[in-house]
Amino acid sequence: MSSNSSKSSSTVATDGLGSLIRLLPTGTVFAFQFLNPVATNNGKCGAANTYMSSALIASCGLSCLLSSFTDSYTDGKGNVRYGFVTPKGMWPGSSDGEDLSGYRLGVADVVHAILAVLVFAVVALLDANTVRCLYPSFGSTDSALRAALPPMIGMLAGAIFMIFPNRRHGIGYPSESDDTSASTSSTKP
Repeated sequence: MSSNSSKSSSTVATDGLGSLIRLLPTGTVFAFQFLNPVATNNGKCGAANTYMSSALIASCGLSCLLSSFTDSYTDGKGNVRYGFVTPKGMWPGSSDGEDLSGYRLGVADVVHAILAVLVFAVVALLDANTVRCLYPSFGSTDSALRAALPPMIGMLAGAIFMIFPNRRHGIGYPSESDDTSASTSSTKP
């Protein structure tokens, strides 16, 4: 194996891992992990806890979905601007009249959004407190499924990210001009 093919393989693996890390917004996952024990009363739910836990899961899932459609760019003054990608380009548009039509919504964005919600759903719905709160009979009988499903979903998401790499620089991630480790392949979508 030559060093060129080795380098190429490691670059592909690193890019895939980076895409997988960017799949879930870390702030959303942190907020869920922090608030879930409170919302579920550490798995000892009453009716109010069930509603709070469901609302927490829904709002964090919505956050994962919406953040999949964010991107950033550096305007002519050097300021980083954030917005949502749409079929016509970035919204809100540039106040300087810059052409942001290159930031159009694509199939890869929809795939990323679906995977982000799927991965978050697996993380959230198989959390021990959530299981004890929302579906307590599931906890003891199906522990093999709870152990096997997250790695399987992770492998599926990783494989799909090799096909559809994430090129968005959403909120919380450096824009392409700030990203010193970006390769030439991670240009504007």
